[in-house]
Amino acid sequence: MRQMRILLLGVPFIFAVIAVLISTVAVSGQQIGGGSSPADIVYAQPGQLVDAGGFRLNLYCMGSGSPTVVFDSGFGDWAPVWSKVQPQIAKWTRACSYDRAGAGFSDPGPMPRTSVRIAEELRTALHNAGIAGPYILVGSAYGGDNVRTFADLYMDEVAGLVLDDADPDDLEPNAMQEAAHRGHAALPSDLRNCRNLIAEHKPLPAQPSGPGQPPQTCAQQFFFRGLPEAEWSPELNAKVSEIAQTKVTMYDADASEMEQTPADEAYLQQHRRSFGSRPIRVLTSGNHGVGHLEEKPPETPKHLKYEQEITLAQARWLTLSSDSKQIFTHNSSEYIQFDEPETLINAVREVYDQARKRVAAQGH
Repeated sequence: MRQMRILLLGVPFIFAVIAVLISTVAVSGQQIGGGSSPADIVYAQPGQLVDAGGFRLNLYCMGSGSPTVVFDSGFGDWAPVWSKVQPQIAKWTRACSYDRAGAGFSDPGPMPRTSVRIAEELRTALHNAGIAGPYILVGSAYGGDNVRTFADLYMDEVAGLVLDDADPDDLEPNAMQEAAHRGHAALPSDLRNCRNLIAEHKPLPAQPSGPGQPPQTCAQQFFFRGLPEAEWSPELNAKVSEIAQTKVTMYDADASEMEQTPADEAYLQQHRRSFGSRPIRVLTSGNHGVGHLEEKPPETPKHLKYEQEITLAQARWLTLSSDSKQIFTHNSSEYIQFDEPETLINAVREVYDQARKRVAAQGH
């Protein structure tokens, strides 16, 4: 969910032009083998519901091979955010995405929703599903906090790391980090207000959108980069919208995740564990906090300074490994997996190849 980060810049939340949405949705969601079901329909139904410690997480695992690639998504996102990259990566190794507790098709989990708890739950679910490490961890935006925490807790099970325009708040200047926390502060309350309307079966009022744009409900605004998503089939959009308009536990989980980010960042500041020679690839869009390029704010000195600081903070992850690289996209929002999927796929492939070489070298 990138509107949280847009708010930090003082930029109005603007959705993509509706005509672009309609035309792109019409051509997205490629058909499987010429049949009637779109390829992304797999994410419109539960995958494998696996015990994660007294409740179930929803996993989608495809392909075979090792290391296994494991994806964790940003605020307000769940497994469908990987629909353009996971099936491609699954052509050459096993790839698993999942819905965090409370989101998508997963059961609600215990509170509060800290990154440590999220990492522990993910590992429990993977092991209970028979998916042993090593893992290549891929984290987008807030998901970067979770996969870095996972690596700190279970480094022996980690083969490599790909950070997909991940949030580097714990490595930003103090003033910038504090501004981010102030920007987050009102969002849990907004989420809970929307949640209460849903719980009471009350209509969701239309919210103002960008100039000339149709109004949006809170359920459309809070999740992913705004619903509907142009990169998905109508079938997947319908299911995601249904979940957003009915699943109150998702609002509870997201509100708690936001409230816990200062503690999560403090944990990461205190646990900067070396990856040794495990490969790390850091993807940087230069448009952090921007969900659609059509919404990109004016290049004011303030905004340019913000993006420069994000780029520098993300670069600090390079010191964690002797095999690290920062990769810059050409023309992407922070949703690189939607706008430049090949850039992300290639980064994962690099980490996969390097991880396998590392294992082979250790075997001699």
